[in-house]
This record gives sequence, structure tokens and C-alpha cells, in this order.
Amino acid sequence: MDKRIFGIEIEYGIIFASQGRKTLPVEKIVRYLFEQLVTTEGFLNVFLENGARFYQDTGYHPEYATPECTNPFDLLRYEKAGDRILESLRQHAEYKLQREGVLGTLNVYKNNTDFIGNSYGCHENYLVDRNANFYYLAEQLIPFLVTRQIYSGAGKIIQEKRHSGYYTISQRANYICQKISGTTTNDRSIINTRDEPHADEENYRRLHVIVGDSNMSEYCNYLKIGTAALVLRMIEDGFVNKDFALRNPVKAVKEISDDITCTRKIKLDNGKKFSALEIQKEYFELALKYMQARQLNSMEVDVIHKWGYVLNTLEKDPMLLDREVDWVIKYKLLEDYMSKHGQSWDNMSDNVLMLDLQYHDIREEKGLYYILERNDMVDRILTDDQIADAIENPPQDTRAKIRGEFIKLAKEKKIHYNLDWSYIRVGNLLDVRIMCENPFQTENRRVADLMKIIEKSRPTRKRFRFY
Repeated sequence: MDKRIFGIEIEYGIIFASQGRKTLPVEKIVRYLFEQLVTTEGFLNVFLENGARFYQDTGYHPEYATPECTNPFDLLRYEKAGDRILESLRQHAEYKLQREGVLGTLNVYKNNTDFIGNSYGCHENYLVDRNANFYYLAEQLIPFLVTRQIYSGAGKIIQEKRHSGYYTISQRANYICQKISGTTTNDRSIINTRDEPHADEENYRRLHVIVGDSNMSEYCNYLKIGTAALVLRMIEDGFVNKDFALRNPVKAVKEISDDITCTRKIKLDNGKKFSALEIQKEYFELALKYMQARQLNSMEVDVIHKWGYVLNTLEKDPMLLDREVDWVIKYKLLEDYMSKHGQSWDNMSDNVLMLDLQYHDIREEKGLYYILERNDMVDRILTDDQIADAIENPPQDTRAKIRGEFIKLAKEKKIHYNLDWSYIRVGNLLDVRIMCENPFQTENRRVADLMKIIEKSRPTRKRFRFY
């Protein structure tokens, strides 16, 4: 597909550090994150004015789903906007808890694992043509996704004993159990088969990728999505003519993650052995040929240039990517700390584990990544103004524009409404229902007519009846 819809769902980890006698279980604490959101929708499932969705996932994880985006840059903007939105909600929730006598600090982390072995996801969504052979796309894409972690991993300490452990590239790798499956919580797979396109099902379906890590680095995130989209386009176009099928993709995910040199060989189905870096370079060489054979947009060209730079640097020395790649940035922070305090991977304090976690803290004043960002020690893709715009406004080139503008007006006029990705319902008995099944649509005549009626109404706390 030359034109595609992108989306990401981020599940956040939360910890409430109690400082008083009165406390609450985490599943109740998370509900306070929704207190500030004024809406007529369900309390724990809210669409925001920027077109995104914020809701409580299975268990006690708050989850943010970006609005529909048409390119990796916008997707990055709206994902980062989600971090800032959640930080604002965190501050309000902490204040509200204190007012009610529940003293403590509410911490929110953009990572994928906790200290007791649970994992929560970062799910990528790519709209694909309904007529495409889904399993062919998935099988062709899996070798790329398995090896992509060498520049998209978020890094993780694996404890072997109380004060010893080792460092891995990916947080998600050890929780992947299958190549392809229909579940995201048990027997997690590389690609999920859940067929929820949130669009016209006759024309589209969703490619749901759940193997990736949540990234703090803008550079890392942009490259993760940009390269996946480009390789997917190449597969759809029949341009990937080499056999990269892995003998055991699930085993390979873990083996690659455990090797921070990026040199370990993994077996292909044809009996050959390649490292993750070598497989990525093969995809990259095909992308260079694709760029010569097809007309690519400027963003795709930019992704190819950044991809080439990262792969060349990984080949020289992965540690040189300490401004761009999450797992490298964090590894060097941990190494520097242990060196200064006379520690090692065989003899590390609990503080090292806390630094691992603190890297993912979404608070701009305390999160380690944001401290690095503030001191110009990491490379950025976005400006603060671009993120601020994504907090307030929906994308202007997708269906999210219709949804976001409607929500703003409905809240202003205090109109009772209910909506989802592909419909809007409004009225006294929610009897006006308008379908919006084309995710590329930016205008809808029926919604526009409805909004004209709403604009003429007076703000009221009563439900508005449409005749």
C-alpha cells in the first residue's frame, strides 16, 4: 500500500509508593488517572480531543492508543503526546489521592516488564489490504521483526541471583512464545491475528505486531516504525525476493536479545546461519534497490538513510549509538554508574535495578531519559512545539480529525455522546449514529451537519435532543 494508516498502543507500568498508613491497591489507584477527564463516555474508556483513546487495559495498566496516523513522524508525535498527557493525569491523580489522605508518590513507567515477571505491551498496527494474503505478509515480515530489535530494543537487566545478572537488548523478547497467535496476554506471539481493522472490513484488515518494546528515544521509535512500514510495502510489492525464513523465530528472538555484540548467528530454514545485523543489512540492501526502482516519499528516504547509519555503526561498535538507540543509551548509563561505585554485573546493588527502571519514568524532571534529553545528550526527531500540538489537536489527514473536532465541540456544549474508532453516537437516547468507516476520510457530511446544530445550541448540563 502506498498510503497506510499507522497506530500504536502503549501499556504503562505504574507503582504507588505509599508514605502513610492509608493505602489502596494498584487497581484502584489507576482509576484516579481518569479523574481529570470530563466525558459522557465510560469512565475507564475515553477518547481524547487529539483523537487518541485512553483506557484501562486488562489488569491495572493504563493504556494509550494513538489516533490514526498516515506516517511514522506523526505517529511518533502522537505517541510522545500520550506520554505528556499521562504525566498530566498522573500529577492530578497524585494530588487527588493526597487530598483523600492516601499519601505517596504515583510513578508511571513506559517500559514492558515489572520486577515480578509480568509483561505489558507496545503494539504496532499497520493497515493492510483485505485482499492481501495475510499469512504470507506475516511470514515474510517475521525475520525482519525478530532482528529489528538490535536498534529498537529498550534494554533490560535480567537477574540471575540477588545481586548479579546480565543485560539484554529487548524487554519483550523473553515473553514471546509463538510466531503467530490470536492472544496478546498468554502465549504471546510476534504477530497477532486479531482482525479488528476499525474500518471497512471488506477493504482492510489490521496487521497487529506485539513483539516490539516501548521506546523512550524518539530516534529509536521513528526508525522502528519507519523501517517496518518500508519493509511491509516492499513485501506487498513483491520486491522481497530472498528467503529469510528462520528455523525457530521464537528461539531467535531470545538469542538475539541476549547478545549485545549483535554478532551471534541464528539458523535459517535453508540451513544457513546469519547474525541479526547481517539479516538487517540484507533487508537494507533491498531497500536501496527499491528506492531506485520506485518513487519513495521524502520520509521513506530519510528512514533509509538513518537505517543505513545505524546498521553501519552497529557493525563498527554498538556502543557508539549512545545518542540514538535506547538499549545502548541505558547500558552505558548503567556501566558508568557501576564503574563509579566499584560494582559489576556479578556484584551490583539494588540501585542499578532502580536506574534501569528510572530510565523509563515519564516525568520530565526525574526520568533518566528526559534528563539526558534536557542536557542534549540524546538525538531528537521532534520539537516540543510539535508534541504540544499533538496533545491538543488531532491529525489533519485522517478520520481522527472528525473525531477530535467533534469531541472538542461536544464537550464545550456539554452534549451527551458516545463514540468509537468508526462511529459517533449522540442525542438524548444516543439515537443518532453516524458511521465513519474510512480511516482516510477527513470530512463527513453527516457529522458536519450535526456539528452545525450543536454549535447553535446553548451550553447546558442537560442532554441535548436532536429532532
